[in-house]
Amino acid sequence: MRKLLRGLAALVLPALVLCPAADAATREYWIAATPLTWNAAANGQDPIHGTTLDPATTVFPTVVYRRYTRGFARPAVTPADKAAGAGRIPGPLIRARVGDRILVHFRNMDTATRRGHSMHFHGVSYKVRSDGAYIPGFSGRGGDVGVGETFTYVLDAGRDAAGVWPYHDHGTAMDASIAGGMYGALSIRGRFERPPDREFVVAFAPMGAYQAINGRAFIGNTPVFRSRVGEVVQWDVLAIGSEHHTFHVHGHRWRGADGLPLDTRTVGPAESFRVRWREDAPGTWLYHCHVESHMAQGMIGLYRVGR
Repeated sequence: MRKLLRGLAALVLPALVLCPAADAATREYWIAATPLTWNAAANGQDPIHGTTLDPATTVFPTVVYRRYTRGFARPAVTPADKAAGAGRIPGPLIRARVGDRILVHFRNMDTATRRGHSMHFHGVSYKVRSDGAYIPGFSGRGGDVGVGETFTYVLDAGRDAAGVWPYHDHGTAMDASIAGGMYGALSIRGRFERPPDREFVVAFAPMGAYQAINGRAFIGNTPVFRSRVGEVVQWDVLAIGSEHHTFHVHGHRWRGADGLPLDTRTVGPAESFRVRWREDAPGTWLYHCHVESHMAQGMIGLYRVGR
């Protein structure tokens, strides 16, 4: 019974968590498409099944979104991206509040494939020039940003934008780009909503021969998320690609929109959701996709809660 009550105490993200009034702001991000060599399983192991992985199946060239400082002066790694498991695959975590205007300055630095790229954003409002989708004869520069070119997407977080949403390449190379990891998350808080103490991004997507979380496969490679008892944690969950996935964290539950407790939730292609709870369960727990074949192919990680 005590365990059930603890589980029921975990809530789906409330619509309003009151905090001091926040003025609407203009938030600017500098993000580039950059080539790199990616290793989906750097330790070369699947420890649960005790198998060694062939590097020929885990290492490959790709193009990803990367955060830069103002004016693309230099690459940047922020503590928020690092803690959330973001920054390369998935790309930088874009944060805002309802009422904000978001300016995303995008530069195509893909000197490897020399393809055009773009950024298309779910969950926010924009004029057609900021749609980021390539439509022959109709889309402007934002749908096909050439190598060395820069384009600024102007986005508005309306009253219906609170939540977690994906962004991704929607240019001429969209299929290859998404398969290679060109996607990320927007996290938009309500107008008067308190930020969580910890925020984790979980992007379920295939990666080469494996099923991956944030571009990594198998324990020891996938992100290790960390929190402490008493902290409010938020999980931003996205499905990228053409498959359905089921999010599950061992030892934890939250409430769905109907008020009933949940410990799994399924997401389909380009779907996303967020859940919060106040942590009260110390230990090392598994989080994973509960499609069993996906978990066996690498879609599993560790969540560590300290006292």
